[in-house]
Amino acid sequence: MNIVSNSIPSSWAWLLWLASALLGGVILRRAHWSMLADRRNLNIFLGATVAVLALWLIKAGIKPGLNFHLLGATVLTLMFRPLFALFSLGLVIAAISFWHGEYGAYAANLLIMDVVPVAVSWATFRYVDRRLPNHLFIYIFLDAFFGAALATASVGLVSTGFAALTGSYSLHYLLEDYLPYYLLMAWAEAFTSGMIVTLLVVYKPEWVATFDDKRYLEGK
Repeated sequence: MNIVSNSIPSSWAWLLWLASALLGGVILRRAHWSMLADRRNLNIFLGATVAVLALWLIKAGIKPGLNFHLLGATVLTLMFRPLFALFSLGLVIAAISFWHGEYGAYAANLLIMDVVPVAVSWATFRYVDRRLPNHLFIYIFLDAFFGAALATASVGLVSTGFAALTGSYSLHYLLEDYLPYYLLMAWAEAFTSGMIVTLLVVYKPEWVATFDDKRYLEGK
């Protein structure tokens, strides 16, 4: 879902921008910016951000504000951990908002299309990390594959609720002609994320901050 500005009630706008500003403050204060001081890390971060932007540009839509595209949030979360994943997707949403002139919808899109999938992806990783053995297949199938599916499904549910509450579309229409297709997108997101993470941990494990050869491979 890429929310359009005219679908957001004016009474909601300041709350959405306030929440986005608070999020920006958290990222600014708590992110380890020294990581990007290394040119190699910076190039990886920017390359991943541009790749996700390309994914967002490949989209289909049924009505204004009801678009379908891959998110890439789970891959970014596993690669950079949550704060830099949030920052990366924030840059992607800023570029999309600028391109389409939907500046007023930036905060809403940020909270739904960025915060929700990153939070779900990170929560999934943390739960699996605490509860299950450290194993490569568990990491790929639960953290990457299942985590991506769950994150995308969560975005579909939240965006459906948002569109219904704002009166953009009726809940009946959203449940019949929007949400089911978004849930199908969750499987595409899962397969894509699982494949990308598999390739990364095999060929470039140093690019994945949440992956450690000693934990997931040695002695397994």
